[in-house]
Amino acid sequence: MSLNTGDTIEVSVTDVAQGGWCVARPEGGPVVFVRHALPGERVRAQVTEVTSRLARAEAVEILDPSPERISAPCPAARPFGCGGCDWQHATLPAQRALKASVVAQQLRRMAGIDREVTVEALPGDETGLGWRTRMQFAVDAGGRAGLRGHRSHDVIDVGDCLIAHDTIRDLNIPGLPWPGAEMVEAVTSGGERAVIVKKARSARGGSGTAPARGHDSPAPGQDGTTAVTAEAVLSRAGRRLTPLRGRPYLHTRAGGRDWRVSAGAFWQVHPAAGDTLTAAVLEILSPREGDTVLDLYCGAGLFAGAIAPLVGPDGAVIGIESDEAAVRDARHNLRDTPWARVHRGDVATTLHPSGRRKRADGGGRAPLPLARLAVADPPRTGLARPVIDYLSAGGTERFAYVSCDPATLARDLGLLLERGWRLDDLRAFDAFPMTHHVECVASLSR
Repeated sequence: MSLNTGDTIEVSVTDVAQGGWCVARPEGGPVVFVRHALPGERVRAQVTEVTSRLARAEAVEILDPSPERISAPCPAARPFGCGGCDWQHATLPAQRALKASVVAQQLRRMAGIDREVTVEALPGDETGLGWRTRMQFAVDAGGRAGLRGHRSHDVIDVGDCLIAHDTIRDLNIPGLPWPGAEMVEAVTSGGERAVIVKKARSARGGSGTAPARGHDSPAPGQDGTTAVTAEAVLSRAGRRLTPLRGRPYLHTRAGGRDWRVSAGAFWQVHPAAGDTLTAAVLEILSPREGDTVLDLYCGAGLFAGAIAPLVGPDGAVIGIESDEAAVRDARHNLRDTPWARVHRGDVATTLHPSGRRKRADGGGRAPLPLARLAVADPPRTGLARPVIDYLSAGGTERFAYVSCDPATLARDLGLLLERGWRLDDLRAFDAFPMTHHVECVASLSR
């Protein structure tokens, strides 16, 4: 059976796959990855892409529904609609079972680890809605803000995004005009809010004709972005936005203390994720007074700040982070524990002796102290190979690996196990309800 884009086919869905897809294997045809379906269902699907090895499709009609199927609460969570939510058509327990299956698949396929996985709900998450504290809206040529379609540059008019935190929904960003903008990002934390507007390239003096700057268009910075107060967006008296003066910071609380986070820097988007992940990491590492600990990809210092009081001034915490704003935040957040310091730079390069700064006395590169414990929370691409080599060659005894991508986590665990590490435990958390994303914390020891 040959397939072409636009064809409509009837298929039986057998399993779930990484990325929010379900799998169908029609007789005599290629494997079909179907969105908006559930395992066990028979669906009518419209083919959206065909390659030499597989096809992709959207389930446009459910012929035999799963008992776990529900009506998606958001009308934009549909075939050819918004690409942000993958599983709104499934009950929350079913969503977590699907994510657990994906994590287990990746561990088995890429690392040879056969392990049962349970995805845990985060505290206070009864509905799976209203949790996302950072939203990035794309803006189309007409100045309308929305969210991207799946595997598409199309801007979908979502109206009111139901997974957004209430304080972001209250801004009504999709309902306001954003002429000349390319992106509008809203972030909320600890009762504070900020909005970051990125101007379109043509409005920054790039290619194309720059639109006239009106009251809707605050003066952008050199990178084409402008931060404004959320209150300015709410009122927009005369549709005029007032740029913030200085750097926009937000404040939040996690791990029993307060944090400063730049509006554009990374922080967990689920309100309960900071506390949950910090508790999981501390349980794995069990830092003692006098310990030396590495915090790789440390961001604003969440884990370093929780560990530093436990190791005390006789110990040391070394954070490494490449993002300039996050490094500023981390150094501010760790200022009361001077034995916790942050290096700015690529993690792999900074760990290698040639990548570190020369000592003040000119006597060569300053070595990092040997660390008994380490934690890493890398981006979706996972650990760089030199980082795995460094952890495996040094004296590190315990390692907490926080990951938002099951595939790269499984790949890296396979490499770590080859180098003498043992996987002691793995927990998975539903930090991104309604989507296919899942947060995992792996506990490893030598």
